[in-house]
Amino acid sequence: MSNPVGRPRLYKSVEDFEEMVSKYRADCIANKEPITWTGLCLYLGFSSRQSLDEYLNYPEFSDSVKKAKLMVEMEYEKCLRANNSTGSIFALKNFGWKDKQQVEQTIKVTDDETNEW
Repeated sequence: MSNPVGRPRLYKSVEDFEEMVSKYRADCIANKEPITWTGLCLYLGFSSRQSLDEYLNYPEFSDSVKKAKLMVEMEYEKCLRANNSTGSIFALKNFGWKDKQQVEQTIKVTDDETNEW
C-alpha cells in the first residue's frame, strides 16, 4: 500500500514497529520516566502525533498502533490513583474518556392511564 501523504514510511514492517514500541516502554521503565503518547511518537521518529495516527490507515499496522495507544492510555489510567491526577484526567479525555454521567429513563404509558382525565 502506498503512503497517503507521499513521504516514505518510517516502518516497513509491523515487527520493527512493535519492537520499537517495546523498546520505548522498556527505556521509560528503566529510566523511571512516564510513558506518554508524544514521547512514543518522538521515540519512534515521528514529527507529530498525526504522523503516527496515519499508520492506522495501513491495515497491517492498525492493530499495532491501537495497542500502542492502549499502552499509553493504561499508564495514564494508573495515574488516576495518585493524589494529583489532573494531568492524567486531561490526557485521558484526549483519548476519548468523558467525565459526565448520562442517565436514560423510559416511561411506559398505557391506554388506561391516558383515558383517566
